Amino acid sequence: MSAHSLPRTERLRSLGAVRRLFESGESGFIFPFRYVWFAEPDTEQSVGVLFSVPKKFHKRANKRNLVRRRTKEAYRLQKQILHNGRPVNLDLALIYSSKETLPYKTVANAVRRILESVVEHL
Repeated sequence: MSAHSLPRTERLRSLGAVRRLFESGESGFIFPFRYVWFAEPDTEQSVGVLFSVPKKFHKRANKRNLVRRRTKEAYRLQKQILHNGRPVNLDLALIYSSKETLPYKTVANAVRRILESVVEHL
């Protein structure tokens, strides 16, 4: 499988994992994202990621889908930043918090800064 893929196994879907992430995870804000992450030591590197675009800011589904696709693409191309650290079980949520639909370049830059920030705190 390609290093730049985003398989279903890397997406955070478990209700228990999402609940644990939001209850005991650490958070931050880098425009236009609020991000929450939770890490625990493990023998193998595993990353679960959640993408969210609230209906509160983008009422139309096509706008939400556009922003979610841009975020997924930015993450998919830059996720190797997370795999360069020590082996941990990492859960990450990226929540888009801007009312505007920003261009891909801005989204990609923000995702890169978020991933670097998370690795720095590990």
